[in-house]
Amino acid sequence: MAGRWLAVGVFALYTSLNYLDRQTLAALAPQLRSEFRLSNEDYGWLLAAFSIPYALFAPLAGLLIDRIGLTRGAFLTLGVWSLAGIATGFTDGFASLVVCRLILGAAEAGGIPAYSKATATYLPPKERSLGAGVNSIGVSLGMAAAPVLAVWVQSQWGWRAAFLAAGVLGFLWIPLWAVVSRRVPAPPAPPAAKGQATPSEMIRDRALWGLVLANILIMTCYSLWTNWTTELLVQRYQLTPAHVNRTFAWAPPVFASLGGVGGGWIAMRLSAAGRAVNEARRMVMLVAAILLLGTALAPRMPDATFATVVICASFFCCMAMSANLYAIPQDLYGPGRAAFALSAITFGYGAMQTVYSPMVGRMVDRYGFEPVCALTALAPMAGWLVLRYTERRG
Repeated sequence: MAGRWLAVGVFALYTSLNYLDRQTLAALAPQLRSEFRLSNEDYGWLLAAFSIPYALFAPLAGLLIDRIGLTRGAFLTLGVWSLAGIATGFTDGFASLVVCRLILGAAEAGGIPAYSKATATYLPPKERSLGAGVNSIGVSLGMAAAPVLAVWVQSQWGWRAAFLAAGVLGFLWIPLWAVVSRRVPAPPAPPAAKGQATPSEMIRDRALWGLVLANILIMTCYSLWTNWTTELLVQRYQLTPAHVNRTFAWAPPVFASLGGVGGGWIAMRLSAAGRAVNEARRMVMLVAAILLLGTALAPRMPDATFATVVICASFFCCMAMSANLYAIPQDLYGPGRAAFALSAITFGYGAMQTVYSPMVGRMVDRYGFEPVCALTALAPMAGWLVLRYTERRG
């Protein structure tokens, strides 16, 4: 048992590096906006430049990882995204930033499919919600490390060095996984179920598209806090970016990781107590969706400390929902199709960000964060309803 969780843990670190590279931009957004004279809407389009290839390349990345295997697929995607992160440190304006974000998005599209293939390979079905929760630790570690590392490196050597440092760290994971994968070999894959769905059959499956749409709605909350936390606290409470990153911006990712693990653990315990696996997941997701209505309160708090508390609670509940949703396609389609199934969900997330991020920037420029948070608060409950309507019965 320890061996398989060690392998999953190392892949959670892979996810951390994925998010460290992508979130360095969010941590340094005020500096880049000032130097390159970008509006909030321009920043939103930078986020979209990441999200468009992230969405388009996700299905290809999933098919590739299923075909060439977990290890080679992970090495390839991590190597390309680390190089794109390093290249960001050499940009000289909006256009070159867009190019780097396009490449980064294409490569990082393989991150979630690779992790999901790892959990589907190493973990039995009853442990996969917890496995998805462990991934939230990786996500949150990368997100929490990004502002801390960015601020420290920027204070010593400038913002460009922060992108270089994040990119170089990625290459250190390759020898680590090479050692662990030899010491903890993957268990023999179960024989493919007779009539296992092909990718074309999966694309026609209503249950898969229900997962995609539900994830789009749930992850609007995730997109809000991963990309706009620093900007909200800086603009709403007139704080400096350095102060926000040191004092507040690291906290929401920590609570996000607790939410992912907690949501997965609660579903696993409910299942052990006699609930059907999917029923347990639905229960956790419903409670979290109800609590997420409080997201609307974040910009209405009297100071940044109270706002951060609301953001932390919102992020916690969002990741509790996500951990349970991301385990479902592994059960529906099995390890042999896990990467492709998750790549469809990744595609939906990238497509959502392509629209959502510029929309947030435009709304913030015109009306502030209040309407953004109010609309985002409603989306996870809509996602839960979609999931209930489209799920397989019986």
